[in-house]
Amino acid sequence: MRTALTKPLARKARLSLTTAAAVSLMLLASGCSGGQAPAGGASGAASESAAAAPQTGEAASGEAPARGDADLVIWANGPVVQALQPIADKFGEENGITVEVQTVATELQTNFVTANASGNGPDIVMGAHDWIGNLVQNGAIDPVQITAEQKADLLPVATDAVTYNGQTYGMPASVESLVLIRNKALAPEAPASFEDLLAAGNAAVAAGTAERALNLQVGPKGDAYFMQPLYSSAGGYLFGKKADGSFDTADLGVGKEGSIAAAGKIAELGEKGSKALSTSVSADNSIALFNQGKTAFMVNGPWALGDVKKAGIDYGLSAVPGFAGMEPAQPFTGVQSFYVASKGKNKSFAETFVQTAASQKETQRALYEAVRIPPAIASLVEEVAQTDPDTKIAADAAAAGIPMPSLPQMAAVWAPLGQAEAAIAGGADPAATMEQAGQTIAGALK
Repeated sequence: MRTALTKPLARKARLSLTTAAAVSLMLLASGCSGGQAPAGGASGAASESAAAAPQTGEAASGEAPARGDADLVIWANGPVVQALQPIADKFGEENGITVEVQTVATELQTNFVTANASGNGPDIVMGAHDWIGNLVQNGAIDPVQITAEQKADLLPVATDAVTYNGQTYGMPASVESLVLIRNKALAPEAPASFEDLLAAGNAAVAAGTAERALNLQVGPKGDAYFMQPLYSSAGGYLFGKKADGSFDTADLGVGKEGSIAAAGKIAELGEKGSKALSTSVSADNSIALFNQGKTAFMVNGPWALGDVKKAGIDYGLSAVPGFAGMEPAQPFTGVQSFYVASKGKNKSFAETFVQTAASQKETQRALYEAVRIPPAIASLVEEVAQTDPDTKIAADAAAAGIPMPSLPQMAAVWAPLGQAEAAIAGGADPAATMEQAGQTIAGALK
């Protein structure tokens, strides 16, 4: 069974773009103090998606576990719980305290916000960086200090991701983004451009060895996370940037020139074009069809490789290529991070754990071994790559990506943009559909 942290952003991001986003917008509109940020993907690992079978300290039906008697409590989910407990035990021994890592199998972020507000939550929570905007807005987490030495060894995209309003709010642990997975029996070489990808994939279809050139999940309701590499390559953006590098929510890119160009490219690849994109390819069947040898290429994440390997596919991994003569394709990057709860009972120890134990190679190596997602420490990526070159490829793709915006305003973006892209892939007028999506988002942001 794939767990929350073995299928991170794919599941994570869809929850970000749909259910969690809708809840976010509702909570923000109501002024509730328990805001639900877009669930993290990925990032990095799907913190909101279902975890594996019940583990020590896990509550039933997604309910938060009782805090218990431990001096320091950490909430996480999936395989990282077992990976973190020995590290927590060591920290406890060194500091003369007891530390427990508890599992919250589902709705981790929601349960954390609620428990923290009541003063019964954990001292530390591990989750995706795109929670940060709403967590900060609702006063659920405190800033985290990242020293100059630590920052020098972290992938820049990781520190960028946890920076919000000029402050760092989490200690990065892993990074992830979409990559291109190819069936080497059908497409031996990594394509240099999206056009090369289509040529190789279509050649396999013409030869009768594949049914589709590409699996990029769209689904009937769209998936803006998976479409992001193509959207960005054609010049589309979500929000502009201010001089200090922070997002400018007054500059909405959806409906503007770059997004219109992206819509045109999506239409060319859709049902009335080359048919490389189809609403029939979704999260439910994309990986399975690839593993059955029915498609030459698949856009997915490193979390899909476990199933690919089990299927016996001779695969190759590379970055998702951009369109020839256009911008590089930039997927969204998700960063799993450790956060200090604002109302934790032992904030001093929590801060020390996050600033020391959570940032050590020993910790990030243990997490990598548990979930096989690239570490956030650059030097550790190089070490791991000696025996697992896929990790280096995936880390490089994430490093070249765009941190998933952690803005609360993203709650208004995901669904309309995804739905517009699905409609365009299905044959709707590209310019008019994208412009309407921009108007819908702008209206929701007012």
